[in-house]
Amino acid sequence: MHENFFHKLKVYYEDTDSGGVVYYANYLKYLERARTEALFSIGFSNKIVQDKYNSLIVVKSCNIEYKKSSHLEDELIVRSFVKSITKTSFFMNQIITKGEEVIVEAQVHLVFVNKEGKPVKIPDEIYSNFKPYFCDTIKT
Repeated sequence: MHENFFHKLKVYYEDTDSGGVVYYANYLKYLERARTEALFSIGFSNKIVQDKYNSLIVVKSCNIEYKKSSHLEDELIVRSFVKSITKTSFFMNQIITKGEEVIVEAQVHLVFVNKEGKPVKIPDEIYSNFKPYFCDTIKT
């Protein structure tokens, strides 16, 4: 059984179009914030990954499905979990909900790279701290 990371957010005026509907590209920002907070919750940050491990975590691909609109002042929750992992990358599934309604579903492929952009092994310390959040499918 895997655990989920949870990140709460509120839709602000700056996130919406003139009709009060969240602009589609802002959901990518919400997903990024949730991933950053997930990393922070296991004791790391993007800065630590850069400074301590000389690595970056980059998005290789993102498949996103918009199911419903969200609006000004809606309170949303982003739920994230690691779907699968390899030596250098992992897939994170993320779901944005408003109450019980699913607003967005996304699968994001994240890769650890060095400063030259070449894939590198995920540091053991980060891997082991993420382990409780892995789904059942671990790839080698």
